[in-house]
Amino acid sequence: MAQAPEAPPPVFDSGNVAWMLTSTLLVLMMVVPGLALFYGGMVRAKNVLSVLVQVLVVFSVVILLWIAYGYSAAFTPGNAFFGSFTDKAFLRGITPQSDAGGLPEFLFVVFQSTFAGITAALVIGAFAERIKFCAVLLFSVLWVTFAYLPMVHMVWSGEDGFLAHKGVIDFAGGTVVHINAGIAGLIGAYFVGRRLGYGREALKPHSVPFTFIGASLLWVGWFGFNAGSALAADASAALAMINTMVATAAGVVAWSLVEAISKGRPSALGAASGAVAGLVGVTPAAGSVGPIGALVIGVAAGAVCVWGVNGLKRLLRADDTADVFGVHAVGGIVGAILTGVFSDASLGGTGIEGSIGAQVWAQTFSVLFTILWCAVVTTLAILVTRAVVGLRVSEEDERQGLDIVSHGESAYES
Repeated sequence: MAQAPEAPPPVFDSGNVAWMLTSTLLVLMMVVPGLALFYGGMVRAKNVLSVLVQVLVVFSVVILLWIAYGYSAAFTPGNAFFGSFTDKAFLRGITPQSDAGGLPEFLFVVFQSTFAGITAALVIGAFAERIKFCAVLLFSVLWVTFAYLPMVHMVWSGEDGFLAHKGVIDFAGGTVVHINAGIAGLIGAYFVGRRLGYGREALKPHSVPFTFIGASLLWVGWFGFNAGSALAADASAALAMINTMVATAAGVVAWSLVEAISKGRPSALGAASGAVAGLVGVTPAAGSVGPIGALVIGVAAGAVCVWGVNGLKRLLRADDTADVFGVHAVGGIVGAILTGVFSDASLGGTGIEGSIGAQVWAQTFSVLFTILWCAVVTTLAILVTRAVVGLRVSEEDERQGLDIVSHGESAYES
């Protein structure tokens, strides 16, 4: 009997491939240097290198975890919460010709690896300036494994995922990335404890220009994050592109106006934070709302996050160094819920199944579930980390600064 001819290799659209290669690099730029500078400017001069190193090394460790088992656990078939940790471990069975939704699978793997890396790096800003370096690394490994990977599987792996089955809309990571990271940051800040002098002395950012540059790089890189999540160079990417531009601008203006009214003048740090708030808010909605919906989401996220990093922060009595909770969790919650409103076709969106009320409930359920899942996993990961390596440096080391204590270097010559 004649042997059946081998199937020809898939032909990938070169435009889509080029866009996704570019998007991957843009998300990498969000982390190093974008997030590193954004957080680095917010801490004191004696701790800036520690934050830069933590962002870089945590991102790198998570990339390796993603290759080892993360991609497999997130995107292979399994149950409603996890895929298989072994089916594609170490990218087994993937070749340059493997097809993942019209893209080379290696490209999809590396694009998604940057999302995993930046999500873990976002968390560390909440407890910067007093945590052990080894604790950051161990916590990040545990947290990515049991908080991030299942959230990806539940939302993005297909209709069998727990939250996808509930009908949640999360285009680029409102629940998966921002609420997840923001809740982890808050829980971590509680467990690690407040910095020495918190509430008694001014613990001011040492370089607002660093933070401003970091926010600017985040804005540019976020086009890869949001528009890249279309996974093609198409109309959906274009929609996400304009929504990202509009919502971010709205976040900047809203935060600056609220500060001008409440404090008498807007600040550079506030404008930079407003940009990030707008970006966070539009992330879940980028591919499903219209530009006017994105504008409203950006205004809402920018205005509400001012309260998140001031009034709510005081109510919670948490020393969240870089306001991870106040911007990422609060902005993510605002964006996730409003996605259910403005995705409706009558309000300029691409359309939803059922009523606005039903979609808002699906969004709200996803928010509540993410908060619960992340809070439990983060608590367990922190407790394990504390038992194994401890969490916090000594008082003497904290006073000296983590740059010298953890890395033997100083950012600036005295």
